[in-house]
Amino acid sequence: MRAKYTLIELVIKWLNREHPPREIPLSDFERVRYEIKPGDVILVEGRTRVSDVIKLLTQSRWSHAALYLGRLHEINHPMSRERVKSFFDGQPDVQLIVESELGRGTIVRPLTSYDRDHIRICRPRDLTYQDMQCVINYAVSRLGSDYDIRQIFDLARFLFPWWVMPRRWRSSIFQHNVGLATKTVCSTMIAEAFASIQYPILPLVKRDDQNEIKVYRRNPKLCTPSDFDYSPYFDIIKYPFIDYSNSKPHYRLMPWTREGILPTHEQGHYIVENTNAGVVNTNTETQNTSAETENTNTRNAEQNKNDKKN
Repeated sequence: MRAKYTLIELVIKWLNREHPPREIPLSDFERVRYEIKPGDVILVEGRTRVSDVIKLLTQSRWSHAALYLGRLHEINHPMSRERVKSFFDGQPDVQLIVESELGRGTIVRPLTSYDRDHIRICRPRDLTYQDMQCVINYAVSRLGSDYDIRQIFDLARFLFPWWVMPRRWRSSIFQHNVGLATKTVCSTMIAEAFASIQYPILPLVKRDDQNEIKVYRRNPKLCTPSDFDYSPYFDIIKYPFIDYSNSKPHYRLMPWTREGILPTHEQGHYIVENTNAGVVNTNTETQNTSAETENTNTRNAEQNKNDKKN
């Protein structure tokens, strides 16, 4: 029995091993900290081996999801506050999230745990304050729950050279040959929290024989992190690290790099060239047109003066 648990621990450790973070993250974490609201879902582009598997099989870069709780005083229910305090002994003004993590189960931790990661906010549209607190209460009630151990082995089965298989096969394998435990990934707890108030994520919408619309709630166990991104009931909020959105047209102010050599693994995926050439040419053409118009106006004005003299 001890050997079995030792093997499980080794598999968990191997799957949870992280790649180094980007030198400069894609998200402006300080903006995220300022703008995020309790009840928001945080999508994370994970850096572990298990994250790589989830990205590949779900055909999405989002491999993890967490629910933002806010600070302790923003949790309205006294019992939920006390339960969070029993799992987190930090300062009361720390921004907290709840998440289900492989090998640790459902835990609470600071939002700053993802300050170096690419993250995105998914905000449930028109969610009332009372229902938002219900979602939080449900998630808090799940603290301490174990992660489904069977999922570890289901995911590990897929760690072999994927490049030998056509891309179109990957999702079908995930859908047909793997049990429901694999499909739950980390977002099941959050999906269940929203299901507790009957809030939709990706419902099934059909017409019956009488041409009437029928709406069915989706099984939370089938929810993946990318479902919150695709859902029409969640607003997507992004805060890029380099943001020129306050300028018009902001895209012309992007500081594209025009020289240098990229590492081998990045060549082909990204381009080093004069990508502003089109903008420069457009501006030049505009300047030339303006100059021609000015010259024409000057000639017309001189002609009018001569006509008056005559």
